Amino acid sequence: MTVSLKCFLWPLLMPLLFSCDSFEAHKTPTELEALTPAASMNTARSGHTATLLPSGQVLITGGMNGNGNYFDTTEVYDPSTNRFVEAKQMSAGRVGHTATLLPSGKVLIAGGFNGDYLQSAELYDPSTGRFSTTGRLTMPRSDHLAVLLNDGRVLLVGGVGSGYSFLASCEVYDPATGRFAPTGSMTTPREGHTATLLKNGKVLITGGHKDRREAMTVYSSAELYDPATGRFTTCGEMTVVRHKHAAALLPDGNVLIAGGSDRRDFQGQYASAEIYDADKSTFKAIGNMNSTRYKLTGAVTPLKDGRVVIAGGASRVEIYDPAKNSFIVISGQLDTARFFSSATLLLDGRVLIAGGYDDHGSSSVKTWLCDSRKS
Repeated sequence: MTVSLKCFLWPLLMPLLFSCDSFEAHKTPTELEALTPAASMNTARSGHTATLLPSGQVLITGGMNGNGNYFDTTEVYDPSTNRFVEAKQMSAGRVGHTATLLPSGKVLIAGGFNGDYLQSAELYDPSTGRFSTTGRLTMPRSDHLAVLLNDGRVLLVGGVGSGYSFLASCEVYDPATGRFAPTGSMTTPREGHTATLLKNGKVLITGGHKDRREAMTVYSSAELYDPATGRFTTCGEMTVVRHKHAAALLPDGNVLIAGGSDRRDFQGQYASAEIYDADKSTFKAIGNMNSTRYKLTGAVTPLKDGRVVIAGGASRVEIYDPAKNSFIVISGQLDTARFFSSATLLLDGRVLIAGGYDDHGSSSVKTWLCDSRKS
């Protein structure tokens, strides 16, 4: 049934989500940062996108609030006024879509789900504030990931498609032609995975799952996409199986992998983290986060100083410091654990944390600002 196809729709159908704030007893978090409430969005959203525009404003698109409530609405956040202003509507309601800032300053909105799997795509032009159609995806696709490649093209990876099929297929959007074209497929279908552009121009894919419930398989495997050849190759195994986790590029070219869960989903959430060594193509476990977290893929972002803000899946926000190889809880907290929220690095170094749904499946209009400059 279509309402169960989104990885973030499951909790709305089940009494799930136990507390994710299980701080380890032996840790006394050092609070260095500041988390404060910001202006509310005009629409309560989860599973939305949040894209930093060249102007420093943030474009919020789509998302959902409960099964069947898929939004075509958008809004723009202005950090200078701390206000959200309603913007033009997209051509379709979308959740599980992607939004990618192009070198031109426009934003590519691709795929998603609104009761149907979507093959459409559109461009947001900040200079006019309007959306216009662009080429169609090679197939309907939702819960995929999108990565801007060094040559300006956009790689779309995996997800779920028509007939509730899990996709290994991938495609590339060329802004010069406005068209999508097939590229090599992953070694296995993946949803709930991560995709990270490495310093060498390749893209690291980790974890994810295929199928649902008893048939679900969660992966520890990883692979690399090479834009020069259009092919994927395997590149080792994570220390545990993970899906609905997050990944962030570190200053040394390695990748932080954080949180997620095993096939038990909300009952199997992780506090664990690991590092992908880009030179050796190996994974190594590091110390745990202070909270178990999953459904945080869009709520983790690197800071300008190389640290990483981890904002999703719990009511507390923490920062990973690669120089100290440690996780630090920041002062202040969200109103509750937030799932499928967003975290966007602003031009002034603050991070906007927006929306997400709570333990009861209710999406929020609330947002917060994380100020790491005080450390």
